[in-house]
Parts: sequence; structure tokens; C-alpha cells
Amino acid sequence: MDQAAIQFIDLQYGNVLALLAIGFIGGLVSGFIGSGGAFVLTPAMMSMGVPGVVAVASNMCHKFPKALVGAHKRHKFGHVDIKLGLVMAASAAVGVWLGADIQHQIKENFGEPGSNLYVSLAFVIVLTIVGGFVLRDAIQIYRSGGMHLEDKPSRLARWAQSIEIPGTMIHFRTAGVRVSALFTLPLGFATGLLASIIAVGGFIGVPGMMYVLGAPGLVASATELVIAFVMGLGGTVKFALHGLVDIRLALILLAGSLFGIQLGAIGTTFVKPFMIKVVMAAIMLIVAVSRGLVVPVYLTQLGGMDLSPQTMTWLHAVSFAFLALALCTGGIIIIAAMLRGHRVRTDHLEKAASE
Repeated sequence: MDQAAIQFIDLQYGNVLALLAIGFIGGLVSGFIGSGGAFVLTPAMMSMGVPGVVAVASNMCHKFPKALVGAHKRHKFGHVDIKLGLVMAASAAVGVWLGADIQHQIKENFGEPGSNLYVSLAFVIVLTIVGGFVLRDAIQIYRSGGMHLEDKPSRLARWAQSIEIPGTMIHFRTAGVRVSALFTLPLGFATGLLASIIAVGGFIGVPGMMYVLGAPGLVASATELVIAFVMGLGGTVKFALHGLVDIRLALILLAGSLFGIQLGAIGTTFVKPFMIKVVMAAIMLIVAVSRGLVVPVYLTQLGGMDLSPQTMTWLHAVSFAFLALALCTGGIIIIAAMLRGHRVRTDHLEKAASE
């Protein structure tokens, strides 16, 4: 009992309020870009002193009911390809199950510093690569002056769709894609494996559906919520068997995020599709910097570096500042885009009515 108890933090009023605010912003981002929002939620909990593996496990616990709400909301807008989501989720569940075992073994062998280092390095590597790629794509679309390019399949997607493998071809009507399951299954597995490391597989799932399968950005971001529901449910069960889920954190985050995710989902109806990529890239790259700053701290705790206590405290403070910047950036971009899009649509309706 004592060994399990030390994995969890004391929840004072300040921490509860902070988690509610973080959950709201995470939900706002989640509903807008289709990811579980864990790229801000997991680092936020780690900054509060929650061990990396517990932050991941608790995040997955809160995400599956939130993802269900978001998927239902965006299904009303016609964005969700249920068949694509379930096909991807089938192999994603296997990836989550395997990844959870890896997380448990790292925690057992290297303790909390090893777990924190593993999760943080995963954030830095994945967010830098995917965030940079998405940002470059968003800039190219913006400079082209036309959002119609958003739905144009990439060269890789056109190649994947051209491969005819008898007995494996699947047509996904909402996404407007016909592709072999041999492309969707490994993509789903990688999504689930990453989800068990940092509690979100959207960094692979959403770009993968867009750039590998050729699904439109709105459909990919919405369909990821279906995958997130399946992964979150399976991952929660797996992590709970190891005693790594803090249900208190999960419920508080859920309370804040359920409202945010509905606003985020509504926001997608008011913005140009490339704005989803802008939000994804901005938050990914800022959080990557935040996590990278504390990597030397965990290496010092493991004996791989020799930093002074003052330096480690300073790195933690700067890392938290970048995390706060990521939260504010995501919230401001989404809300501003919603207000601007709503204003443009209102002006258009008033003009049409006057004519």
C-alpha cells in the first residue's frame, strides 16, 4: 500500500483548480485538432510532480469518455469516418497493450526518474519531428492562398491509394479514401504504441491518416477521437492492472475537459481547415522545448549528469513557463479563430438577408 501511495500527489485546492483549468484547455485543443490533448496534459501533470507513467495512465483514463463526447459532437457535423476509426483502433489497441508493459518495466527497473526521462524524450523526439512537418505544410497552404489544397492528397497518399492488394482493400466513404488494410493496420499499431508512451497517439494517427491515407484534415482529426476512445479504454484497464492509474486526476481533468472539447469541436466549423495544422504545430513545438529543458534534470537523478540543485530548479521553472505558453497559445489561437470565423459568417448571413 505504501509503495503504491507514493506514486500519487496530494491534491490541495490550488492543484485542483489548476487541473480543472488544464483540463479545459486540453479539451478545447482536443475537440479542435482531434488529439486527446495529452501533449499538454501529461507534461502539466509531470510539472506538478506526478511520475511520468502515472501521468500517462491517468491521462488515458480520462481521455476515453472525453473522446466519446468529442466524437459524437463532430459526428453530427459529418466529420467522423466510423469505419476508418474502428479499423485503425483494432491494431491501436494491440499497440497500447504492448506499450503499457514497456512503461511498467521501465518504472520497475529505473524508478521514477527513468520513467520521466522515457516519457520526456518521447515527447521531444515525436513533437519536434511531427510539429515541424505539420508547420511546414500549414505555411505552404497559407502561402498558396487557397484552402482547397488542404484536401489534396499527398504524393505518399496517392501512391498508397494506387496499390491494389486483393482481399485487403477497404473503402472509407466519409474520408473519400480506398486503401489497403496493410497500410491502416501498422499505422494504427504505431498510434497505439505512442499513446501508451505519452498518452496520445494523435501525433501519428492524425498526420498518418492525412499524409499516408489521404483523408481530409477535418475528417482525420475527428476520426482520431474514435481511435482515442478505444485506446483510452483499453489502456486504462492495462495500466490499472499495474496500479498506475490515479482516478482522482482522471476525474478532475475530465470535469474540466468535457466542456472544453465541445467548444473546440464547434470551433472547427468556423475556421479554415489549415488552422488545425497551425494549432497542432504551435503547441507541439512549444511543448517539445518544455520537455527538452528537463531532460538534463532526469539524467542527473539517474547519475548520468551532475547539475547543481539550483540549476535543476531553474530548469524546472523555465520548463513550466514554456508549458504555460503552450496552453495560452493553443487557447488564444482557437478562440480567436472561432470569433473571427463566427464574425465572417454572421456578416455573410446579414449581407445575404439584405439582398
